[in-house]
Amino acid sequence: MDRTIFLGGILTVVLVSLPLALFSEAASAVLGKLLAAITANFSWLYLLTGAGAFFFMVCLAFSRYGNIRLGRAEDEPEFSKFNWIAMLFCAGIGISIVNWAFVEPLYFLNSPPLGHVANSADGAEWAAMYPMFHWGFVPWALYLMPSIPIAYALFVRQENVVRLSHACRGVLGRSVDGNLGRFIDMIVIFSIMGGVGTSLGLSVPLVSRLVSEMTGLTVTFGLQMGILAVWTLLFGWSVWRGLGSGIKILSDINVGLAVLLLLFVLVVGPTVYILNLWTNSFGLFMDNFFRINFWTDPIEGGSFPRDWTVFYWAWWIAYTPMMGLFVARISRGRTIRELILNGVGWGSLGCWAFFAIWGGYALHLELNDIIPASEILAAEGTPATVVAILKTLPGGWLVLPVFTALCFVFLATTLDSSAYMVASICSKDLSGYEEPVRWLRVVWALAIAFVGVGLLSVGGLEAVQLSTIIVALPMIPVLVIVTLSFLRWVKRDFGSEIAARELVLPHPPGHQSRFRTDAVPAGDAAAAAAAPAAAASPARPVMPPQALPAHG
Repeated sequence: MDRTIFLGGILTVVLVSLPLALFSEAASAVLGKLLAAITANFSWLYLLTGAGAFFFMVCLAFSRYGNIRLGRAEDEPEFSKFNWIAMLFCAGIGISIVNWAFVEPLYFLNSPPLGHVANSADGAEWAAMYPMFHWGFVPWALYLMPSIPIAYALFVRQENVVRLSHACRGVLGRSVDGNLGRFIDMIVIFSIMGGVGTSLGLSVPLVSRLVSEMTGLTVTFGLQMGILAVWTLLFGWSVWRGLGSGIKILSDINVGLAVLLLLFVLVVGPTVYILNLWTNSFGLFMDNFFRINFWTDPIEGGSFPRDWTVFYWAWWIAYTPMMGLFVARISRGRTIRELILNGVGWGSLGCWAFFAIWGGYALHLELNDIIPASEILAAEGTPATVVAILKTLPGGWLVLPVFTALCFVFLATTLDSSAYMVASICSKDLSGYEEPVRWLRVVWALAIAFVGVGLLSVGGLEAVQLSTIIVALPMIPVLVIVTLSFLRWVKRDFGSEIAARELVLPHPPGHQSRFRTDAVPAGDAAAAAAAPAAAASPARPVMPPQALPAHG
């Protein structure tokens, strides 16, 4: 264990979280002003970062860099494709999508973007579409920005430390081994703890309301602590068992429950309406992709871009350290192209399914006056609105407990991944082929629960939410540094192979046309004799460990 990182991380969490919890009103006021100043002056930066991440991922996936395999010659993927995608999705989204899938379209219906009229047919179409933007290509591209450099450092260059700071070595050099590297890692720990603490603060009230609805119990602090205790046992067990026996199993259960509930609502709800609405939303999204990605509303000065898009982009950026570390750790043996296409593709499709089905169903209830969902949302908040919508489904006596179980498992898959990665950051000489010691994983699982208890007991949720978003601003230059570090490493490690502009088929079959190439010079018989086996399959460049430089 690296005592400096461990103790520094614990101290950072305590020194920041405790004042926010004990003086939540004053802290919220200060942080609210700071957040308003940041979003007012740096909205353009957040939007350009998001769009830049997406376009960089597209270019990287379809370039020759996409062929690079994240591992040694003998490395095969550690997890099946289904398990890998399930773990990636569940860690990246968590219970947040359960909170927002039903209610975000309702918010947009009452305050639509780009000057559309509230509660109109046009406004309803935009309300159904906009979550596809906030939970689609850009967020998942942001998640992968640090994932690829970290995976490259772990599995190609064989770094023996699972830390974001060491993925910066290509630019920062040996300084990542000193105080600068430790400072970066402490920011990462705070960002992770603040993010998951906020998730706990959002989730416990929702599940408390669900339990109250099913059992008749009054929502009290004691009930919330009981729910938090069950959650802690669940993700504590998962993180104790590790990646293969705990986190993977919970992720599989999570995906199974989510698909079951999504299909149920699609089948028993207004199926054709939901499918038509999603198809329309996808077309509207593609038509306006560039417009909404760069919309800051500079003339009228409306708050929608700042309150929603900039806030979301900052939120995703704040989560990039945890996701970068976790996705990198589970992606050994995959190619960069495979990681990008599956991460952005399946991640976006998974999120869109929630908003298309659950969000479409909520809009159907509201627009057809089946229940006053918007009024409930304004008067009683998200938990009451979710419960009211679920109660409109047939078989509510079964839907509520299954939905509650989904909430438990969804959050647990995020929390166990977070505790696992913070334990990895605090470990010394931990390669991408090893797991952190169990006691360290459990310590950080309990630390997450402690943050949750503090937030729920003194109501400091808003302050921690704001502080986590503010942390996203210094994370932007860190993302730039890890990206430049990755590009410098790749150019150094694979320069001659990636620089080749033409490929050659050394022994064309039969009388088929020959393709000119500079990969095997004409007349070089020795090279031609050595090449057939490599040419028989697509190139998958792998950096031999013995050829790696000792330092960046």
